[in-house]
Amino acid sequence: MTTAVQCREITKTYKNKRALNELSCTIEKNKITGIIGRNGAGKTTLLNMIAGHRRVTDGEIQVFGANPFNSLTVSANIVFINDTMNLPNGLTCLEILEEGQNFYRNWDHELAGRLFEYFGFTRHDIHERLSKGKRSMFNAIFGLASRSPLTIFDEPTTGMDEAVRKDFYRALLKDYIAHPRTVLLSSHHLSEIEDLLEDVLLIKNGREHLHMPVSDLKEYAVSIQGSERAVTNWLGGKNIIARRSGPAGRLYAVVENTIHDTHIKEAREKQLDLSPVSASDVCVYLTDERKGGIDDVFE
Repeated sequence: MTTAVQCREITKTYKNKRALNELSCTIEKNKITGIIGRNGAGKTTLLNMIAGHRRVTDGEIQVFGANPFNSLTVSANIVFINDTMNLPNGLTCLEILEEGQNFYRNWDHELAGRLFEYFGFTRHDIHERLSKGKRSMFNAIFGLASRSPLTIFDEPTTGMDEAVRKDFYRALLKDYIAHPRTVLLSSHHLSEIEDLLEDVLLIKNGREHLHMPVSDLKEYAVSIQGSERAVTNWLGGKNIIARRSGPAGRLYAVVENTIHDTHIKEAREKQLDLSPVSASDVCVYLTDERKGGIDDVFE
């Protein structure tokens, strides 16, 4: 295994709050890895430290074998795209793309120009005057054209409409296939990006909660539903991820997918509905710290 990023028990503290709490993970080169988690889980803090924009409070982080903080070598091999990018307002968007050639050795200016035209930008556009969605798309174009060995997209589709998001994801996948590199993609829309991803790193409370191939995540859990008594009996000894009470004495539960043929047979005999759980829903259930569901608020 060739490693792009190695984190060993890294902690980041802001005043008295821990944004990351002894997080350890290894990210392989030339893969698209999704960084997934709820708001406040620590995703952006982790990506900022990988990019060398923040120093770790404790622990060790290495990017391509070096400490990324204030490292010119690491910085030359990273592009970090988010919705708070500071780009020069004295230049037009087209001029910013032209300057990209001077900073990124793998920069593809023809690709930048084609994407610039396709997404409807003009030579007179100024970055700070763009709408939120157009600004996000321009930032994404910059990230794609850089073809950096480590390309980080932190919530890159903020403000984009559905059609534009789909076009961006398609462009990312096509260019990644043609020019493999390490891509970290943070998003709240896992259902939209799971077909792009090879690995998923799920962060909860500043720690690595789960890290696995997305193909395994899609088979990680199953749901069971039926009468509360029958479901409760069937759940005995299984690792329960979530459970929700339903109307008319019914129960819905999600368990780790360690079931075998006898469990399936038992579910059928008790007229229980057994179904797979999507990767997106698995992440929601695994990071939900509340007991019950929203329906329980109205009981």
